[in-house]
Amino acid sequence: MRKFSSYGSVDTESHYYTPRKKLLELAYTQLIGEIPDKGGHYITAWGPRQTGKTWIMQQALFRLQKDERFDVVPIVLQTIPEERDISGVLKYISTQLALSLNKPIEGADTPEAFEEQFSRRVIDKPLILILDEFDNLSAKVIAGLVKSFRNIYISRQNQAGKTSGEKDYLLHSLALIGVRAVLGIENVTGSPFNVQRSLHIPDLTFEEVRGMFDWYQKESGQMIETDVVERLFYETQGQPGLTCWFGELLTETYNMQTDHAITMDDFEEVYADAIDVLPNNNILNIISKAKQTPYKSFVLEMFRTDAKIRFRYDNQNINFLYMNGVVSREKIGRKGNYVKFACPYIQKRLFNCFADDLVPQTGRLHAPFEDLSDTVTDKNLNIRNLLGRYQDYLLKNRSWLLENAPRRSDLRIYEAVYHFNLYMYLQAFLRSRKGVVYPEFPTGNGQIDLIIKYQGKTYGIEVKSYTDKPGYHEALDQAARYAKSLGISEITLAFFIEAIDDDNRCKYEAIYTDEKRGVTVRPVFVEIGSRD
Repeated sequence: MRKFSSYGSVDTESHYYTPRKKLLELAYTQLIGEIPDKGGHYITAWGPRQTGKTWIMQQALFRLQKDERFDVVPIVLQTIPEERDISGVLKYISTQLALSLNKPIEGADTPEAFEEQFSRRVIDKPLILILDEFDNLSAKVIAGLVKSFRNIYISRQNQAGKTSGEKDYLLHSLALIGVRAVLGIENVTGSPFNVQRSLHIPDLTFEEVRGMFDWYQKESGQMIETDVVERLFYETQGQPGLTCWFGELLTETYNMQTDHAITMDDFEEVYADAIDVLPNNNILNIISKAKQTPYKSFVLEMFRTDAKIRFRYDNQNINFLYMNGVVSREKIGRKGNYVKFACPYIQKRLFNCFADDLVPQTGRLHAPFEDLSDTVTDKNLNIRNLLGRYQDYLLKNRSWLLENAPRRSDLRIYEAVYHFNLYMYLQAFLRSRKGVVYPEFPTGNGQIDLIIKYQGKTYGIEVKSYTDKPGYHEALDQAARYAKSLGISEITLAFFIEAIDDDNRCKYEAIYTDEKRGVTVRPVFVEIGSRD
């Protein structure tokens, strides 16, 4: 029986996979050419890590290898040290080319000799070359290589009257598979490879994810609740590596009773462990990229709740984080493009990671014999009073809690630091009382909710920074919508603010009732003191 695989390229005979027929047909057509006698295209196959770039090109490769009109050579550049100079890389590629074609081609270590390897004097018929892990090379080497490929391409274009096999150079088409450098982003002198077409490899759609799990159910005979697949897609947004990892966990690692359906309870167990204890190279790599300087500052800024960040691909921070699977694009309307986290699972992992790093200690939360009955009893929590206690705790301990907090360029502490601090405070407060708190991010950006489970009850806290009156009223409506989605009749809306007087607190902490949704929103303002 097949299995889900999240490590390395998918084996279509052993693993569950999605055919991605339209994407494969596009890749094949780009390489062979709409009119093959005129030549194929020089393309870059790109996308965030773990989206299946290599697999897509492998499938196109297998189909192309059956066409006797062409020689097809794939070369993986992953093992080449980044510090290797251009001559060493040219020699490596030409040597691999000679081995694949079984020809006595001498390793070329100059651009002129390298280009000669693709001439009719050296090879016999049109060649399709696929270079995988291309951006493993240094920017300088990439610039030199694509300059040679551009020279070959232009020479072929100048011989438009000849068929592909009659031209002086027989490099019929070229595919550069990579993450970001293949697009010329890092070439400070401008991209010399301006002849390529772009083949973007996206994440899986919901239909593609559901298709794999339907396949599993049909083959194994084990049912999977519909909600499980829907929740899995919501948490991963179809990122292939994470999707198949959760598939592996659900159908193998945690699947102890194959004669029973896989339920939402099973998913919740898997998800809890995936958040806290299970290692996965894909997510560990994503976290490591998000924690690098200068990208860490940008990621922290993404946790702000008062404004969205425009998605601009030519922004270096956004480009790097997008290509490494940390962020994605949120499209609002026809013209609104904003940055969001790639998926809720990644956002939660990053939130927990930064919270642990930036708030390693909470210190004493209250006096040893303090009466807490106004806040917590054996049956209930009073969220308003709990937030009031947090405010007192923060203002009292602010000097040491925020002493080493990261700051923006204007020297103000990142808004996210207060979210992390509140989360860690609530965790510490509830731990001995067997309560649980966890973050939720319904929109991927601009909204953070803390869900508390205590004595069989669910409490919701939506966290915002106060900006102005329109933002206040929008937040009330947003909180009501979210409470409705949670199936709870009451939610607390916590506004962080530097200071608030008694009159405004009385005015703006008035209970808001959304009669249409049957939800009550309780605004609470939390003073954080000066941010200087």
